[in-house]
Amino acid sequence: MDDNVADDIEAVNLAADWADISQGLRKDLGHQLHSQWIKPIQVGSFCNDTGTLDLFLPTEFSANWVADRFADRLSLAWKIARAEVKHVRISVHPGRRQLPELRVGESPSQSFGAFAANDGGAMGGVALSADTLGAQGFTSSIGLDPSLTFTAFVTGKSNILAFNAAERMAKVETPQFSPLYLKAATGQGKTHLMHAIGHAYLATHPRARIFYCSAERFMVEFVQALRQNEMIEFKARLRAFDLLLVDDIQFIIGKAAAQEELLYTIDALLAEGKRLVFAADRAPQALDGVEQRLLSRLSMGLVADIQPADIDLRRSILESKLGRFAPLEVPGDVIEFLARTINRNIRELVGGLNKLIAYAQLTGQEVSLQLAEEQLTDILSANRKRITIDEIQRTVCQFYRVDRSEMSSKRRARAVVRPRQVAMYLAKVLTPRSYPEIGRKFGGRDHSTVIHAVRLIEDLRQRDSDMDGDVRSLLRQLES
Repeated sequence: MDDNVADDIEAVNLAADWADISQGLRKDLGHQLHSQWIKPIQVGSFCNDTGTLDLFLPTEFSANWVADRFADRLSLAWKIARAEVKHVRISVHPGRRQLPELRVGESPSQSFGAFAANDGGAMGGVALSADTLGAQGFTSSIGLDPSLTFTAFVTGKSNILAFNAAERMAKVETPQFSPLYLKAATGQGKTHLMHAIGHAYLATHPRARIFYCSAERFMVEFVQALRQNEMIEFKARLRAFDLLLVDDIQFIIGKAAAQEELLYTIDALLAEGKRLVFAADRAPQALDGVEQRLLSRLSMGLVADIQPADIDLRRSILESKLGRFAPLEVPGDVIEFLARTINRNIRELVGGLNKLIAYAQLTGQEVSLQLAEEQLTDILSANRKRITIDEIQRTVCQFYRVDRSEMSSKRRARAVVRPRQVAMYLAKVLTPRSYPEIGRKFGGRDHSTVIHAVRLIEDLRQRDSDMDGDVRSLLRQLES
């Protein structure tokens, strides 16, 4: 056969295999990630002598990004698709001819495990050996967000137990408990801690083998292995890991066979002294549709509860993010407003700050309380507890031990004026009411009187620690 014809046939076969692999990655990663990073990949030549396949991207940045995050998945996928592929090399496109294009979706995808693995390599192109999986160990942050570390995690009373337990799990010394079970509502930091454990464990165990996934992803991988008669390989790979991290365990419902496999995996890893971490939005005993033996294993170590962040922790988290936005200035009253108003979860809190900063930078406006109220309407309305001015007046009067009628009276005695001003300030901070509306609730006072009261209390909080303490105490009562 003519060499050129043989090359063309090989090129078409490679393109067909890539169509299958690309489709599988699109299902696994989602449309956005796939479109931005996987779709631009072009398949290069394959060397039969070395078993090396070249994958090309248009820029050095995209080649480095894909190599750092997806080299393991690409290598495993090609190994499954073609046994002769031993190495996948990712680099910048050198200008070679483009291979025949086969549209994704023309043939069924090959499934492959989302198991973290990478043996490193030069920035210009990473060569990864699929044969070394399970033999040399996996030393990659693939699947772990590089920004989610212990250093970046802000602690407070609500999460300090979980933080300390997570740190202990990643240390060189064998932990006193395993598995560690992190319980927290959505957006409170449990996933952050799982990624941080992975990073810290790799730092102390450079050749460690780590598996991080969601329970839902675990079930998908299990079903695929079952359908393709690859259960022996699936079990062998899963039980070879030194650290198992399974997020959102509440989704491992139904599928008794998958639950049983996870149960056996837990037993096998624990027997070998391996480390396991699970996370969910509820306690093990509250998981629905989960077999009792598995519930027993999940709760046999330490269950660390992460409570919703209090106002002090929310404030600290926002302040920890400000360094990224220098030299843009974010006033203290904006931080205070966001910390008090966005209280459902940390993810929304940080997202609100990011959105506000991005809008200010793109429009050239200064960050202000007014801008925050205008641009974060949806987030603020979703988080705002419906506190009424009547409730504020009643709470303030009880706190200062004054009669409720003093909120509307014309008396000017200091003993009643100051509580009245505090109540006006809280009405502006905690309700969406305008200055005139607030004035009408305080005996029909002019809006300028309310503005004066708000500014006065703001100033006193800066200068007078007693006043600041009073306001903080009232805020806690009203927001609890």
